[in-house]
Amino acid sequence: MIPRIALDAMSGDHGPSIVVHAAIKVLSEMDDLHLILVGDEVVLKSVLGHHSAKVKERLSIRHAGQRVEMDESPSRALRNKKDSSMRVAINLVKEGLADACVSAGNTGALMATARYVLKTLPGIDRPAIITGLPNMQETCTHVLDLGANIDTTSEHLFQFAAMGTVLTQAVDNLPNPRIGLLNIGQEEIKGNECVKKAAKLLASSSSINYIGFVEGDDIFKGTVDVVVCDGFVGNVSLKTTEGVAKMISHYVKQSFNKNLWTRFVALISLPILKNLRHKIDPRRHNGASLLGLRGIVIKSHGSADMLSFTYAIKEAIIEVQKNVPEQISHILDTLLSEKGRVE
Repeated sequence: MIPRIALDAMSGDHGPSIVVHAAIKVLSEMDDLHLILVGDEVVLKSVLGHHSAKVKERLSIRHAGQRVEMDESPSRALRNKKDSSMRVAINLVKEGLADACVSAGNTGALMATARYVLKTLPGIDRPAIITGLPNMQETCTHVLDLGANIDTTSEHLFQFAAMGTVLTQAVDNLPNPRIGLLNIGQEEIKGNECVKKAAKLLASSSSINYIGFVEGDDIFKGTVDVVVCDGFVGNVSLKTTEGVAKMISHYVKQSFNKNLWTRFVALISLPILKNLRHKIDPRRHNGASLLGLRGIVIKSHGSADMLSFTYAIKEAIIEVQKNVPEQISHILDTLLSEKGRVE
């Protein structure tokens, strides 16, 4: 089966200028793929220009007359933007005309629209946002939820763990991923009641490889494959990580530009610095999944450049090939029917 991916071409800070060129790049690297650009047809054809002849058989355009703004409220987008590129792209997934949707648009609007159009899988109360972050083992630690759910119950955290298990098994080919619950300490007595109760639920499951509480630094140590938390904590953790990375980059550049000698040292160190940049480059980890839906929706960072967006498209392709929603549904049937669950 050739994956068909719908791209919300009007989304993000840069819109078609990034999405179209990312689509062309991915198509040049992969033969068995069809991409659907969703947005203003006139604008998209203009941006495509001379590239259209090269990719016309594997790229199509679906017109959408509206666009969801980055600061638009989810309720307004859901109510008044039924012909938006975001809504049309998600509708293509529902109608079976696309296998997945990728958007760099407003996160709240994307989640609200996707949940309304696609609905959640049986056994899932709320979808969650998950992405992989680089760690010291040169792999990825998947973290969820990253902002979709501010207030969660212990049952929600249990569902997040189940979904994170499936995604990590599929994307990273890990048969038994280690699941950790983010807390302020590893001791059983620490944390709020919600986290403590979630720990009991996870410990009672024979199908989830729960290793216990983990702290923030475990995300980057690589001692765990999936870190589970509520959306408030997850989003703050993610934004803090991005801020620290930018600060370190700022000070490294500042230090190397102090004088002629430090510039010379920088020149000698260039291969090492390039290797380091490659390993921790956030663009290569772009593409957060909206897990728990009856379809595949990938959220790209709003400020994504062309390279970033190509990785979001590739994440969608992997999830289509591994049929992640069906796998989540299957494991949930097992998990939610287990006896001995702690309420």
